[in-house]
Amino acid sequence: MVNFVSHLFAAMTTDPPKRADLRARYETIRRASEQLCACLATEDYVVQTDFVVSPPKWHLAHTSWFWDQFLLTPHLPDYIPYDPRFLQVFNSYYVSLGRVVSKTQRGAFSRPTVAEVFGYRQHIDRYMHQLFERLDEAKLANLEALLELGLNHEQQHFELLCYDIKHIFFTNSVNLDWQTVSSLSFPVQSTEEVPDLNWIELPQGVVQIGHTGPGFCFDNEQPAHRVFLEPCALADRLTTNAEYARFVAEGGYRQSRWWLADGWARCQSEGWQAPLYWIESGGRWYEYTAAGLEVLEPLRPVSHLSFYEADAFARWAGCRLPTEFEWEAAARRYGGSGLFFEGARGLLPVPASSGSGLRQLEGWLWQWTQSAYTPYPGYCCVFDGPDEYNGKFMVNQLVLRGGSVCTLSEHYRPTYRNFFYPHDRWACTGLRLARSLDSIA
Repeated sequence: MVNFVSHLFAAMTTDPPKRADLRARYETIRRASEQLCACLATEDYVVQTDFVVSPPKWHLAHTSWFWDQFLLTPHLPDYIPYDPRFLQVFNSYYVSLGRVVSKTQRGAFSRPTVAEVFGYRQHIDRYMHQLFERLDEAKLANLEALLELGLNHEQQHFELLCYDIKHIFFTNSVNLDWQTVSSLSFPVQSTEEVPDLNWIELPQGVVQIGHTGPGFCFDNEQPAHRVFLEPCALADRLTTNAEYARFVAEGGYRQSRWWLADGWARCQSEGWQAPLYWIESGGRWYEYTAAGLEVLEPLRPVSHLSFYEADAFARWAGCRLPTEFEWEAAARRYGGSGLFFEGARGLLPVPASSGSGLRQLEGWLWQWTQSAYTPYPGYCCVFDGPDEYNGKFMVNQLVLRGGSVCTLSEHYRPTYRNFFYPHDRWACTGLRLARSLDSIA
């Protein structure tokens, strides 16, 4: 049985690892996580505003825990732990490695302090640099897949930090904006009109799904396999705030007929009346963004939707959500550059270009699909150490595709399978409509 790390290594290039490149990438992502938190006061680091939100302090410590647990402790002979207790305190869900602190309790502890967490990060960085320097090329080659996994793990938490900091600021009694408290810049909003929604058809036929060739991927992106698609069409852009606002105005949140039963129950129990960050005041909608509370921008893609909301809107519009296989087939045909973290600090309106094909396919927002998060045919998961990374979550969740403005561009691939529970809506999630076409006899 092939373990997770060996499986990843088989998917990567067989060229010798470039020590300087790995070390530089490690330094870049470590500093990026800390720079993202530079706007925080000490009190902000320890807040847990919802079950899905982790305190920023926890993210900074847990990503250090990963390097501690899987690289330094087993592979650096004279490594001295910063505090052996941290290996238990900041374990997330690796039950094979010992006790796991409940996610609901991550904001309940004032200790270790924020200062200690930053001390922990400096400690890990110091020893990781020793690891890079002292390993010979053969040993470094053997650890390349594990190093890549660690880099991608921290990139994942960078994106989660974006979500969590926004939720923490939004939940404050005095809403804060990142422009005021940080050095992040935001793009000027375009005044161009949103193009009419057009449909891009995908023919029926067999398509290949999943990651192949060199380069990193997670285990859930493999094995590559074939899928037969019925003819369908995908909207050429994401759904906008203006379009979603019509759904709200016409009673979308008050009519059960558009909703799945579980979604309607959740809508009622949590009092949903609009997307997460929409606020109505004086008969006007506002949206809490990275730039603070703003009048709802009709041209922006609607964001922070649960699957239930995206699905209900699609039914109301006489459409459906795409499957993840339809989405990937479209990405292989029409994919290109996208709006990722490096290119944006907030959602831009849709550019009124006259180009053909699918707009906003990559970056912008994670796009809900109707596909359950399940293993691909032939997938093999081992519940041990890093092998616990993805496989044990393959139930009761839905797949999202495309990346978002909080995703680092290096971290994204068209085969990337993100996954959330259907009620989750604190992430950068939106929707692209799809519809079925008549099959060709």
